[in-house]
Amino acid sequence: MNVLVRTAEPADFAAVASLTTAVYLADGLVSGPEDAYLAVLGDVRRRAEVAELLVAEDPSRPGGLWGAVSLSVAGGELAEVAGEGEAEFRMLAVAPERRGHGVGEALVRECLRRASSAGRRRVVISCQSHLHTAMRLYRRLGFVRAPERDWEPVPGVKLWVFAGELPAQRDGEHNI
Repeated sequence: MNVLVRTAEPADFAAVASLTTAVYLADGLVSGPEDAYLAVLGDVRRRAEVAELLVAEDPSRPGGLWGAVSLSVAGGELAEVAGEGEAEFRMLAVAPERRGHGVGEALVRECLRRASSAGRRRVVISCQSHLHTAMRLYRRLGFVRAPERDWEPVPGVKLWVFAGELPAQRDGEHNI
């Protein structure tokens, strides 16, 4: 399946909000419809203001979003675990009917490419421990567990941190 990853535009915001909140609810990543984190996920305009908001779609049928992710750098409003010289992606969501078709991988690879192009040396991600499919993808792309960085955004929700080293860049060269 061919996947186009691009920067989200304001016309995409409602679809990104709908997709992300639906995925987080359906996958049990939030406690339920009253969970305050849904408002954060749904505030796509703000996400796009403070981070890079990327979307994935079918290049032959623009407008039908298959996935989305936010990419931030250390010190950015959305960065929760990124340190100096690092980027962090968050809020990765892929439509259930598109899972297993490379959409999540395309979004993560674009995060890696953009972080590398921005001169970052590492990309980090927080992941709930039961998301085995996501963890397999991260490991396949070179991420390793960084258990010393695990954290709890709210009591009882422990997030595992994974870190992916980016290749050193030579002048003008952009890998990944």
